[in-house]
Amino acid sequence: MNRPHTAIIIGGGIAGPATAMALAKAGIEATVYEARPGGADGTGVFLTLAVNGIDALRAIGPGTAAAAVAAGFPTPAITLRTHAGKRLGVTSTGGALADGTVPHTIRRADLYQALHSQALAAGISVLYGKKLVSAQEGPGGVRATFADGTQARADILVGCDGVYSTVRQLIDPAAPAPSYAGLLNTGGYATGVPVDTAPGSYEMIFGKRAFFGYAAAPGGQAWWFANLPQRREPTLGEAEAVSAAAWRQRFAEMYEEDAGPALELIAASPGFAPVKPVHTVPHLRRWHTGRMIVVGDAAHAPSPTSGQGASLSIEDAVLLATSLRDIQPASAAFAHFEAVRRPRVEKIIKAAARINSNKAPGPAGRLARDLLLPVILRVTANAKSAREVYEYHVGWDEPAGRTQEVTPT
Repeated sequence: MNRPHTAIIIGGGIAGPATAMALAKAGIEATVYEARPGGADGTGVFLTLAVNGIDALRAIGPGTAAAAVAAGFPTPAITLRTHAGKRLGVTSTGGALADGTVPHTIRRADLYQALHSQALAAGISVLYGKKLVSAQEGPGGVRATFADGTQARADILVGCDGVYSTVRQLIDPAAPAPSYAGLLNTGGYATGVPVDTAPGSYEMIFGKRAFFGYAAAPGGQAWWFANLPQRREPTLGEAEAVSAAAWRQRFAEMYEEDAGPALELIAASPGFAPVKPVHTVPHLRRWHTGRMIVVGDAAHAPSPTSGQGASLSIEDAVLLATSLRDIQPASAAFAHFEAVRRPRVEKIIKAAARINSNKAPGPAGRLARDLLLPVILRVTANAKSAREVYEYHVGWDEPAGRTQEVTPT
């Protein structure tokens, strides 16, 4: 197979439209197939779009990046505190691009809408209610079959279908299940609770029993998230089946001994996102076959702690497109893509896992963490390992695979 001309994109969340637009820019006609009948605009709470993600969006198109940034608000730093309110230190969420742009916090639904609007404007077709059930590769391309009985054919198929990817299992039926991170996650939006935090500033609290974070958004709202430790992995749908009233009671018990506004913010929120277990995809044996590949969370899902999930997916979109543009056949482009991406993403996933282990330790662990973390924050503030995460650039005009540091301000 020479250079592909058509692509099936499975998954219409964040990675899907970003990948479709990047492939279209590389001259590959891409169609997005989304399993949900009405799209994924109501899922999730909010996320951080790091500067490396914004930079990658600019490679896809300046208008795409501008639309995403406009939907959020800048959040350049995080203040970390103990459960008693003691300030442990401040850490950057990832520096700034050369024009001064810093990381932005954005509702997942707003980022979804921004990317889909840009994709539709670029002529990308998005079809809903298309749940993938199988795919077959052959000399002439790949054929996807959906639960409604319809089929689609193209030169390649890209799995952008997230942590619970169907494409991942088709590529490697022996692929491991997503790994449970030992945390349950939810979040919401509170109005009318004064917080002693400047707009755009994150506060994160290592609670006595659970972790809590919030950011003061423009307009007086506070956006919050909660990480509740639970060693036993919930069964499918178990956490979501618990009533909101029962969860509110559990929140009250988990945060009752903590300083900070956790209880007030939760009480002032009319609702919150379904409580779900945090799953990651730390390492896969195979990312691709000759004509199929997984990208984004389907290939390498970090925990939300990383602040990099969406950004890494967008980086993937750009590098996959330039690899297919510059390297033939597609199987060689896929191999090149994996060789470049795997070391970076797996390092970030491991770092986030280490942070998760500090979110709810026992008394001895809390003491050690609270003594050592201020020192660690000072030492790592400008560490090369931290800069490598954010000062990463996947250029459109460079040959595929060539990355360079983004010069921070």
